[in-house]
Amino acid sequence: MDRPGAVAELRAALTAFAGVYTGGEGRWCVALSGGPDSLALAAAAAPLRPTTALIVDHGLQPGSSAVASTAREQALSAGCVAAEILCIDIGTEGGPEAAARSARYRALDTAREGAPVLLAHTLDDQAETVLLGLGRGSGPRSIAGMRPYDPPWCRPLLGVRRAVTHRACAELGLTPWHDPHNADARFTRVRLRSEVLPLLEGALGGGVAEALARTATALREDTDTLDGIAADILAGIDGDPRTEALAPLPDAIRRRVIRGWLLAGGARGLTDKQIRAVDELVTRWRGQGGVAVTGDRARERLFARRTDGRLTLHREPV
Repeated sequence: MDRPGAVAELRAALTAFAGVYTGGEGRWCVALSGGPDSLALAAAAAPLRPTTALIVDHGLQPGSSAVASTAREQALSAGCVAAEILCIDIGTEGGPEAAARSARYRALDTAREGAPVLLAHTLDDQAETVLLGLGRGSGPRSIAGMRPYDPPWCRPLLGVRRAVTHRACAELGLTPWHDPHNADARFTRVRLRSEVLPLLEGALGGGVAEALARTATALREDTDTLDGIAADILAGIDGDPRTEALAPLPDAIRRRVIRGWLLAGGARGLTDKQIRAVDELVTRWRGQGGVAVTGDRARERLFARRTDGRLTLHREPV
C-alpha cells in the first residue's frame, strides 16, 4: 500500500488533535517562522478552519524582515485568512535564547485574541527536548518533554517526524526558510540533532526518536498524577507548611508539595537542585541557613528557611 501523502498525514494529525483538545469549530492561529515545520503546519491547518498566521520578527538576523514578509505571503497563498507580522524587542534576562523565547510567547499571547495557537514542534523536537533534560539532570519534569496541549499552546505534530513537514512543503510547492542557527554547532540542540541522535539511531538499530517521545509521554502521565496528589495536599495547608507534616510524605510527593509552595510564594524557574535543597530543610535539618531560589522580582533575592518548625519564605534586596 502506498504511503499517504505528507500533507494528508499532517491534516490527519491536526484533525485527531482537534477532536481531543480543541473541538471542531472556531478559529486558530499558527506561530509561523517561515521554516518547513511551521510553514507546513500553516498550510495543512488553513483548509480545516479559519487560520491566522502569526509571524514573529525577532530582528536578530540580517534580512529578518524579508523572511517575515515572505512567510506572510506564503501563508496567505496557502489559505490562511490573515497573516500578521509581530516585531518584538528582546531583553537579556536568562540569556539570549531564553529572552527571545519569552518575548516570542508574550507577543503570540497578545496577538492571538483568545484563539488557540498551534506550534510546529515535531516528534524530533520532543526527542531532542528529552535528551536535553536528561543531560541537565533536571528531574523527571524536564524529561517529560513538551505537552501536546498547554492552553493556549497546541502541539499537534508531536507524533509526526520532521521529515514529513519537509515533504509536505515539497508537495505544496512551498519554499521554506532555513534558519542558519539550526545548522550552527555552537548550539547544544543542533549538536544533538546532527551528531548525538544519528549516533544513537545507528548504535541502537533505529527507532530512538520514537522511543524517547514515548518515554516523555509515560513520564508526563506519571508526573501529572503525582502533581495532582501534591496539589490536593498543598490546598489543605493553612499558611506556611509545618515540617512535621511534610516529613512523613513520600519523597516524590513531598518535593512536589514544596515546589508548589515555592511557586505560590513567588519562585520562578526552579531547578531540581533548589527543590532538593529546600527538601533537606525538612528531612535533614542540621540548623542550616536559608536556600536561595530564583524569585519573580528584580533586585530581590528569595530565600526559603526553616523557622520554628515551619518552612518560610523571605525576600532580601540584592
